[in-house]
Amino acid sequence: MPAVTERAEGDDWAARAVAQLESVVELVRGRSVRPVLFAARALAAAIVAGTLAIGVAVAFTVGVVRLLDADAFAGRVWATDFVLAGIFATLGGFLLWASRRTGRGDGG
Repeated sequence: MPAVTERAEGDDWAARAVAQLESVVELVRGRSVRPVLFAARALAAAIVAGTLAIGVAVAFTVGVVRLLDADAFAGRVWATDFVLAGIFATLGGFLLWASRRTGRGDGG
């Protein structure tokens, strides 16, 4: 009967080794693959969202140009261009003003 006992202990050792190996592999996967996979998914979502936002902005701008040109200014394209240039310049100025650096590192 001692042979059966040694065999059972040997099987237990093998099961423990496999369990230990499995836990190490899961730890390595959790620390390396999951963050990379998360970053790749976030990058893909950002690219899709950015592409859609650009498309919507272009479509909106084209619609506003057609509306102003046809209805508001009755075919005077220069007036439409003047109004939209003022709007875009103002928006750009606000964005630049909001992202400015004051240069005062000491708070005074």
